[in-house]
Amino acid sequence: MRMVLKTAPTIEPVTLAEVKVQCRIDSGTLSDNVSSTQCIAPGAHVIAASYSLIGTGVDVQGYGALVMLESGTNGTGGTVLAKIQDSDDNISYTDWTGGAFTLVTESNDNATQEIQYTGLKRYIRVVVTVATASCDFGVSVVKQAATSTEDTFLTNLIAAARRRVEDYLSRALITQTWYFYYDSWPTVDYIELGMGTLQTITSVIYTNSAGDATTLSSTTEYEADTSSIPGRVVLRYGQVWPGGVALKTVNPIVAEAVVGYGATAASVPENVRQALLILIHDMYEHRGDITDKAAPSIGWLDALLAPERIWRV
Repeated sequence: MRMVLKTAPTIEPVTLAEVKVQCRIDSGTLSDNVSSTQCIAPGAHVIAASYSLIGTGVDVQGYGALVMLESGTNGTGGTVLAKIQDSDDNISYTDWTGGAFTLVTESNDNATQEIQYTGLKRYIRVVVTVATASCDFGVSVVKQAATSTEDTFLTNLIAAARRRVEDYLSRALITQTWYFYYDSWPTVDYIELGMGTLQTITSVIYTNSAGDATTLSSTTEYEADTSSIPGRVVLRYGQVWPGGVALKTVNPIVAEAVVGYGATAASVPENVRQALLILIHDMYEHRGDITDKAAPSIGWLDALLAPERIWRV
């Protein structure tokens, strides 16, 4: 079997901010460390029922985030009820547990409420109900992450460490798509794929010696075994691999599959994430050293990764 990456992961298992904490890196200036984004612009907001006033989504990936509801003066009898929602894609949002602000009335307006977002989604926003009368308020998201002249270097280290750990574990961490090539059909009723956890099989295609490609049917001929590690293409009951067909000589059979623990950093086991942080820190501290210190076979790192490792045969 040969493997070729088709689609790389869109995020990394650890963020730049997490790496900076691990490496104890700080820019040293407040202005570099903190930025503010308006979710709901300050001003007089008219009556809006059932959280129909929806703020702009803010990308907080890699940052610490503080959500600030800054109240001005409520109209007579007016109230403001706000809550935080989060999302993986800035499209589908759900309420975040712990994200409800205290109801703002005339008795407690002209004040600021703060809630630190500690969830794991990439985007957050605030939705608001305004009742009885117009009220003055705005919502800002304050993001904190140290900036450094070495941000690009650290970002490259994150990707390099993730690839090194994936190679060591023989499994993908964050969702990615791979091609798996085979020279012939197996003698058993399944084809074993690589890269750990299988999410879906996109296709299984074989090409004959004349160059004609045929796609197997996932409905009638095979199914995806997502429970086994690594995942498998398994023949359905009563089916056999195509026989009597002369296959082309180079990579005649190819399976395309989506693999990895999941699409978010939270889907990656914590022991693997911690191992990545330790490895990145070590690579950062010993840049340029020609030693074995960055090899994940050494004691503490091996112990963290061993439970997830798939041994090659």
